[in-house]
Formats: sequence, structure tokens, C-alpha cells
Amino acid sequence: MAGATIEATLELWASSLRDVKARMGPLFTQERVAASAGAFLDGLLGNEQRKTGWMRAEAAGDPGPWRQQAILGRGRWEADGLRDIVRDYTLETLADDDAVLVFDETGFLKQGKASCGVARQYTGSAGKITNCQIGVFACYVSQHGHAFIDRALYLPKAWTDDPDRMKAAHVPEKTAFATKPALAVAMIERAIAASVPFAFVAADSVYGVGAVEGALRRAGKGYVLSVASNHSVTSWGKAKPIPGTAESVAQGLAPSDWKRLSAGDGVKGPRLYDWAYVELADLDASEYDASRSGLWTRGLLIRRTIADQDLAFFSTWAPAGTLIEKLVRVEGCRWAIEDSFETAKNELGLDHNETRSWHGWNRHVSLVMLAFAMMATIRHRANAMPTQQTIPKIFVTRRLSAGPFRKFAA
Repeated sequence: MAGATIEATLELWASSLRDVKARMGPLFTQERVAASAGAFLDGLLGNEQRKTGWMRAEAAGDPGPWRQQAILGRGRWEADGLRDIVRDYTLETLADDDAVLVFDETGFLKQGKASCGVARQYTGSAGKITNCQIGVFACYVSQHGHAFIDRALYLPKAWTDDPDRMKAAHVPEKTAFATKPALAVAMIERAIAASVPFAFVAADSVYGVGAVEGALRRAGKGYVLSVASNHSVTSWGKAKPIPGTAESVAQGLAPSDWKRLSAGDGVKGPRLYDWAYVELADLDASEYDASRSGLWTRGLLIRRTIADQDLAFFSTWAPAGTLIEKLVRVEGCRWAIEDSFETAKNELGLDHNETRSWHGWNRHVSLVMLAFAMMATIRHRANAMPTQQTIPKIFVTRRLSAGPFRKFAA
């Protein structure tokens, strides 16, 4: 935030915190509960290494964690209402018609069997099958910054097939099993219903399936979705037929088909790979929605690591004539959600939730999302301020993971 003076930055932090507390105030029926929620948010943004109930209570000057715990458990307020506030607040600053909506999941390591959705399942957070909860998230990524705008707790069938267990965790009635792609489709539909501006979706191979593709094609949105090497590829209407798997297509490419491009800047500079793009078919948008028109291209994007020639594959859908550089940029946006998970866990206590209920998880996560969105907004606005007096290094603590944010000692 080198563009802002110390005084301007401090005022920006103070005004932003007042703003977000005022926005979530109407969710609560009593002022004291709203004040407790504000104190909870203060605790998430504080310097405490762990954001547990006792740590947040100590920071707030409370004799114990009960007031903090009541916000997540006993209090009566809708976490989905806060989720929508976070989305609208984020868009006021980060909105961009060319934005990318990125989907991914992260694990929350847990002990025991009582925490809602907990099971032995694979999570990339641990790199193995372990006892954990899984949350699916949507991250809004634009030229102005990035922030979470939606989330959902994944419930394995062992949970949805056990009514007593669901009731004990206060899961809403009629909640049925939903796959991770189905949760992503629901988020896409919510984003479109709320008129969220975005042009593409990027996600890993979990979401590179027909349900997500179909929803985006009907909505007139492009995508770059990771697929496996054995993903079946078929072309039509092109000069050269292309049947086979994604890997066989890559093996058949000539050296001239590859292009070295950056997928965006990382902590060590441009993230360079070799890329190839194969157009498979041109289709009219009216085939998926009669109210739409225009030619779209289905394709295969291939990424090759420079050092070891390792390959990765992506199914693409984009307006006809879209250049490979554009698709590479979209795929490169996936780093933002990985960075966001790391920042939210290390600095904002995303995985420090101590409650076991459905409501507890959704409330905790939504409050963390609000804290994260506030920081993204502050950073964007501070960088837009005219440079007068840069902030001395004494006011800056360690960098938040590999991400673009910084905390201030003030």
C-alpha cells in the first residue's frame, strides 16, 4: 500500500471497519449481539496467532469466550445474509465485467466425529485422506483484486443418509446430498441471479464435468476447467480431425504449436510455461439458450512445465476468436484462490472454528470472508491514493503468505 500516507491508511482502516460493521448490523435483532459480532470481527483482524474463542475474548477484554461463542451458536441470525453482504461489498470495489470466478475446496482438519460434515476424506490441505471437513468456495478475481464471495460445506453421504446425525448438528431440514460440482453450480446460479459481473470460470478437475459446463454454457459464460490426461477429446467441423485423449493430442503437436507465456506474476516473477491450444468445435450459443446468439469455440488448452515437461490439460469454452493469451490468463487466476486460502487460514483464522454445528461453520466462515473482503478493499483503495508519504517499514508486519495483502501494526 505504498501509495497512501500513514494518516490516510489508518483512516481508511478505521472507516472500512466502521462500514462493514454497519453493513452487518441489520442481521442482528439486538445491539449487544451486533456489538459482539463486531468484536468477533476485530478478533479475526487482530495480531493473535490463533483466532480461538479464548484468544478473541482476551483481545476483546471479555472474561471468557462465551460472548464470542454465542455469535456462532446460540445467536439468531442468518449466515447466508452475511454471505450476500460480503458479495455485494466486494463487488463495490472489485467488480469487473472481465472478472473470473474461481472454484476450489479446502480442508478443515478435525478430531472426532461430531463436527458437521466431518469424515475421513481427501483434502489437498493435508495432501492425504484424513479426518476433516471440506468447504467449497467461490473466489472473485479481477484486475482490482480478489476475495471470496460464496461458500458451502460439503456433506458426505454418510451424513446426509443419517437423519439423527444431521439433526444433532442442526443441519437445515431437507438438506440433501450434493456433490462438489453441484455445490459449485448452485454458487454459479446465485452469482448470476445477483447480477455478479464475470466472464469466465476457472477450476480444477473436480469441477471439469458436464454439470458445471452445461450451467456455464447456458449462462453465456466461458470456462477453463482442468481435466485429466485421459479426458476424451473429439473435434468436428475442423480441417484436421482430432480423436483420442488429451494426452494423445499433446503428444501429436509439433514444436511450433507451443508458445511460452506467463500465467501471471508470482512471488518470484512471471510464472512461465509452454502452452498449446487446440480448437475442437465451433457452436452457436443458441444451442444452449435460445435467447442467446454468437459463435463459441470448444477447445483444449495444454500447459507444459519448462523444467520437467510435465503436462496439464484444460477444457475450454470461449467466444470464437478468443486468443490463447486470454485463456492462459484465465487459468492463471486459479492461483488467487490458493493464495486466499493460505492467507485466510494463516492470518484470519479460517480453520480455527471450534463449533460443531452447521450454523457455526457457516457463520464463522462468512465472518472470515468479510474480514478478507475488507482487506482486499483497503488494499485497492490505498493503492489508488496519490503518493505523498510512503509507509515506513515499521508499520508493516510480515507478508500474508504469498498474497497481495499486508497487515499494519496500527
